[in-house]
Amino acid sequence: MINYICATRNLVDSMSKQRYNRIKIVLAEKEQSAKWLADQLDKDKSTISRWCTNDMQPSIETFYEIAKILDVEVRELFVASKS
Repeated sequence: MINYICATRNLVDSMSKQRYNRIKIVLAEKEQSAKWLADQLDKDKSTISRWCTNDMQPSIETFYEIAKILDVEVRELFVASKS
């Protein structure tokens, strides 16, 4: 029963998780990996992974640095607030 409750909670949490950035999508569009971005930024791969899954967010300054590295407008790294 406890395992069922934990599994259900994890499923609900993952379904309701807010998407703030598109870093993972832009990396895929540019055919680059999270490891590659970690190397470019001199960051730990686990940090990039957490950004890609929206578990945490980089600073505004880092968003600009990511945009420069990926050669995109910084706004392309964010999920639109309106459809």
